[in-house]
Amino acid sequence: MRDEQALKMIAESPLIAPSDGYRNSSYVSDYDEYMKKYNESITNPEGFWNAIADELTWTERSSTVMTGEMPDFKFFPDSFLNVCENCVDRHALNPDRKNKVALYFEGEEGNRRTLTYGQLYREVQRFANVLKGFGLVKGDVVSVYMPNLPETYVVLLACLRLGIIYNTVFAGFSAEALRERIVSSNAKAVVCSNASYRRGRVLRLKDTVDEALQGETPVQNVIVFSRIPHEPTPMKEGRDYDYGELMAKAASVCPPEKLEANAPGLLIFTSGTSGKPKGIVHAGGGFLLGTYAYTKYQLDIQPADVYWNTADIGWLTSHIFVLVGGLALGVTTVLYDGAVDYPHTGRVYEVMERYQVNKLFSAPTAFRMLMKYGTEVSQRYDLSALQLLVSVGEPLNPEAWNWLYHDLGKGKVVINNTWGQTETGGTPLASLPGAVSMKPGSCGVPFFGHHLDVVDKDGSSVADGEAGYLIIRNVFPSLARDVFGDRQRYITAYFSQMPGVYFTGDSAVRDKDGQFWVLGRVDDVINVSGHRISTMEMESSLIQHGAVVEAAVVSQPDEIKGWVPIAFVTLDKTVTASSELEQELKDKIVDDIGSFARPHRMHFVDSMPKTRSGKIIRRMLREIIQEGTVKGDVTGLEDSEILDKLISDIHKES
Repeated sequence: MRDEQALKMIAESPLIAPSDGYRNSSYVSDYDEYMKKYNESITNPEGFWNAIADELTWTERSSTVMTGEMPDFKFFPDSFLNVCENCVDRHALNPDRKNKVALYFEGEEGNRRTLTYGQLYREVQRFANVLKGFGLVKGDVVSVYMPNLPETYVVLLACLRLGIIYNTVFAGFSAEALRERIVSSNAKAVVCSNASYRRGRVLRLKDTVDEALQGETPVQNVIVFSRIPHEPTPMKEGRDYDYGELMAKAASVCPPEKLEANAPGLLIFTSGTSGKPKGIVHAGGGFLLGTYAYTKYQLDIQPADVYWNTADIGWLTSHIFVLVGGLALGVTTVLYDGAVDYPHTGRVYEVMERYQVNKLFSAPTAFRMLMKYGTEVSQRYDLSALQLLVSVGEPLNPEAWNWLYHDLGKGKVVINNTWGQTETGGTPLASLPGAVSMKPGSCGVPFFGHHLDVVDKDGSSVADGEAGYLIIRNVFPSLARDVFGDRQRYITAYFSQMPGVYFTGDSAVRDKDGQFWVLGRVDDVINVSGHRISTMEMESSLIQHGAVVEAAVVSQPDEIKGWVPIAFVTLDKTVTASSELEQELKDKIVDDIGSFARPHRMHFVDSMPKTRSGKIIRRMLREIIQEGTVKGDVTGLEDSEILDKLISDIHKES
């Protein structure tokens, strides 16, 4: 990163306090209280996690809280609990909560449904009996290829009830991506939707499943939910079964299994830079402990909240903050299936108004999209209930932060820009909304029981205000326990660079106020003629231009300068690419950063390669310009169809 420019911006970032009204309803209401509780949680982590455990339901609980250290550790060894029981039963069996709405569902096409905790309880038990009917038992793996539906939640909770390890695959991934995950996880069954809607188009998911299962696979049965009943759906006799027919015959009582707290609970794949994607394994009990704590304190979930996390169930954020963390807290959540800006640009606000959503959780990509549509769109709707906006996925640039706070939120909302990874099973960095003042672009402060640090290449702490590597020095319950079937890959990827700590692979700064700024991946820093430039800094400059919707900057080797920046830009639909505009954008970077940051080339593209969580996969852009193709893992793409066109367009310009 060009240290002097970025560090100056961080040092000068203002502190913006949450309103007194918000602070007074928060679990932690001032910074001194946060610091006292945080310091206690670091010096006595057993005490903190034991207190969290007191709020959950256990089958058996030993007195031991923690054993071991990275990479081999356990929380509450030889203790037993059931995640599903904590997320469903304890609300459904409470007379005051059984009729509370658990899920408000709305589909892109306008279909709406409501599911209470009592109804969820009955449906989950029925599907658990369906799974048992196929001979599936604790430790087996099931792949789930479904969009955001109440039935998807029923399926996943039923797996958690029985100790079946589920693996969700984004219902938009290709047959190749699905097959890779099925085979790698040795899944015995697939649960899928026959189809789904996306921007008015019908996506025939069962066809993709059939293609993925061609040839030899471990799958014995496929259960198909009819999301679009009139859509023709081929069914293979003896293998494929209709969800509705199975549920109609299933008994409505299925007691939860007794499960050890460290037993594998879920499996989710994250794309690697090469080779196969990594199957990240989370312990069921540990995941519950961590996500319950994150959701309670970082989202300030209260009994009266109506909360919407826009993430797809194929992204772990939904599992952290809705499926497990949210339901364990008994929250009412909105579940939406489809594009949040379809069939019109105000769709997200329309849904928020209908259910009076007061807490919204989304990705920076989605927030920047809303910003480009303009404030006038949001002004058509009643958003007076809105109190909290939460962001995760990649850095939320200060320009988008300020628009969310001043324009959308009218200076009244709290913005919580968080940082986490699939491997952390939550967000170790975030604000506690009522206690920690906001800073545009900051990722807040370390969560209770999490010792984060910024270090140099030798692992020594750097001074506040200096950039370095972000690490986590201690274990916590939701930290990934393994890479499925490849223990050595788990150790090499996360614990070999700096033994004894978890190496995040991100660069960061801790400022004088103790807030952390995650600057991006370590390999997203370009050294141009001795100047270290953050790609985030260059992208932020480009995004400020009115014609630019999205920007990504990567590096390319250069014989003279060592490396040079290459910019990829997606323009507003009303703007036409031209050499004049290219020069204007290059000049803007020069004005904002310096002449050495001028992009060597600029490519105008229709779309970027992204994960479903909205992260631009810059590694693929680097491979395209350096290798002419994408050689690494491509199964994590949200839309695999864009890749060939992107390669073709870039080579035409080169």
